[in-house]
Amino acid sequence: MDALPPYRALKPIKTGRDGGNDEERQPLSPMARLFHEPGSNVYIVGILGSKTKIYPDVAKASLVNGLLKHPRFSSLQVLDEDTGEIKWVATEVNLDDHVVVPEVESNMESPDKFVEDYISNLTKPKLDKSKPLWDLHLLNIKTSESEGVIVYRVHHSIGDGMSIMSLLLACSRKVSDPMALPTIPEMKKSSPMKAIGFWSALQLIWNTVVGVFLFVGTTLFLKDTETPIKGPPGVENKPSTYH
Repeated sequence: MDALPPYRALKPIKTGRDGGNDEERQPLSPMARLFHEPGSNVYIVGILGSKTKIYPDVAKASLVNGLLKHPRFSSLQVLDEDTGEIKWVATEVNLDDHVVVPEVESNMESPDKFVEDYISNLTKPKLDKSKPLWDLHLLNIKTSESEGVIVYRVHHSIGDGMSIMSLLLACSRKVSDPMALPTIPEMKKSSPMKAIGFWSALQLIWNTVVGVFLFVGTTLFLKDTETPIKGPPGVENKPSTYH
């Protein structure tokens, strides 16, 4: 998390388009503006694995038909000098500025460690604010779980982690069926009783019954436990004295 100057100090940026009309220049939400405050420069960094080699041209075509249709991924965050607010302003997106395909060795000793180090180094530099605040890194490297890796970095003002991951998955397709969305592995459902064990479940039920009984009993006839900070009856009607 890097410190940034207050968002009101951001300089205006000229866009490739005419910037649209006033209706298209929507201001950032309060939460999005928060991620431009000092100490809140937050990025979402994630990883997607592929069972096949990643072809940059195919990936870019998927982004054009999917990701770039989302206004926030094709807009700048521009300071309005009249109001002092940051607004979304549509711009032309050059995918070559956002899709990075580094050259990697095909036969390295520890590809998993390489991916971990790559992601770690990716968290250090800041994104260029003269472009939409996101980028994708295509690593055609075989790891223990995939044949290729996509690392994405998105400024948190664009969205949260779950929405961005869902959007990227919606932009991808199966190799076996180019019209089908990728499948996500499902966890096997197990019985709660079986997962925690019979005796643990029995103890949980017993503690629950005892807790409910004590709650009802305290409400009807039991007295609260005596503690050093418990005052005598009527103490709520006496004035407090501070020393």
